[in-house]
Amino acid sequence: MEKDMRIGAWMESHRDELVEDLTALCRVNSVSGPAQEGAPYGPGPKKAMEKAMEMCAGYGFAVTNHGDRVMTADMGPEEPLLDMLAHLDVVGPGDGWETDPFAPVVKPDGYIYGRGVADDKGGAVAALYAMRCVKELGLPLKGRCRLILGTDEENGSSDVAYYYGRVKPAPHTFTPDSDFPVCNAEKGFYRLRFRREWAMETALPRVTALNGGFRVNVVPGQASAVLAGMDKAALLAAATPLAAELGASVRAEEADGGVKLTVVAKGCHAAMPETGVNANTVLIRVLCGLPLADCESTAALHALDKLLPHGDWYGKALGIAQADEVTGPLTCSFTMITFTDTGAQGLCDCRVPVCANEANCKAVADAAMTAAGFVPEGDMVPPHYTPAKGDFIQTLNRSYEAWSGNKGGCYSMGGGTYVHDVPGGVAFGVVMPGVDVRMHGANERIPVKDLITAAEIFAQAVADICGQG
Repeated sequence: MEKDMRIGAWMESHRDELVEDLTALCRVNSVSGPAQEGAPYGPGPKKAMEKAMEMCAGYGFAVTNHGDRVMTADMGPEEPLLDMLAHLDVVGPGDGWETDPFAPVVKPDGYIYGRGVADDKGGAVAALYAMRCVKELGLPLKGRCRLILGTDEENGSSDVAYYYGRVKPAPHTFTPDSDFPVCNAEKGFYRLRFRREWAMETALPRVTALNGGFRVNVVPGQASAVLAGMDKAALLAAATPLAAELGASVRAEEADGGVKLTVVAKGCHAAMPETGVNANTVLIRVLCGLPLADCESTAALHALDKLLPHGDWYGKALGIAQADEVTGPLTCSFTMITFTDTGAQGLCDCRVPVCANEANCKAVADAAMTAAGFVPEGDMVPPHYTPAKGDFIQTLNRSYEAWSGNKGGCYSMGGGTYVHDVPGGVAFGVVMPGVDVRMHGANERIPVKDLITAAEIFAQAVADICGQG
């Protein structure tokens, strides 16, 4: 590809303005809040959207508000050719920041720090500047480029569901909300919920309560159970070596109704269960190694230990293990479990490859759970896959290679992005390979030079896809 050197010159001359606009957007605390009149996701996301609309209109783009959920900025003729889809809402700042998370600052290391600079206001501004560059260079267009900025990506993406329920997607869509080069495949989801009930028990010793996990997509690093009819010292003596064999530790303390046993392991993201040590599966394995009474709660523990055993990250025991060359193996994370005196309920977060479907995944898991005495529930969200050989992906990769100097290509991920339900959509940038932007953590950051390069890549892609050639 012959890269248009005018793009590079324009971006370099507008570097400071790009940083100023990103800083202005990131000063807005756009964490979702309770719905208000005219602000379905709270005042923060609405304020960020209004700021972005003002910014886009100031650069001469046709701006539209879609139900106070999504805004669009258009450039070029009416015929739609390319959508660039980003989001303005952010996750909460959390603790551990060295600077004010909502007062972005460029440090001597060349990074800009602040909540949203990478996820995803940085991508939004890079895409905006790509459009501005093409417009101000006067590059002729044969079709429309649209920047779509949503405000609910971090909490379920109901904003884009609203938008695409009313507006047809362009033939080509990318979201600058991932890593370069091109993510063309996203695993689907199977959230397996299950429950089991029993009558009030009196046998001893037994588990009277169990709690592990706090969020569906997080493998827990801690889980606890209350045991009635067991001595604390004897419990620790039996549980400690069992947990140690599995890479975890335990502690015990007196509690109402018995002794509370807590497993401390290593939490991780549910899409990568092999990187952690699941406290739920450790705790259940430890409990199954204790001399518990022969009762329904004990039977439920042993059934779960067989169906969702410790170290089985791929659903082999459930009978749903499978993989393909595009998205790799199915992963199965046992993320939440609760026991009471009269029953249990739990949840598994399964990330399913392109080859998975209702018949070879959901139906098989449901049957295994039913046979073990559990009532299964849950639905599948299909995987997302855009073939790598298409002209769109090839164009994006050529632009990436020309401006980054890196080799292009495609990759898959276990998580989902804004384009998961957009036919033909892909994730493309804004993070360069190997750069730690501290996503969702304290001191979120991104190199300013990478934002400029991303804007150059996007501008070249806009010119090649929407231009007259």
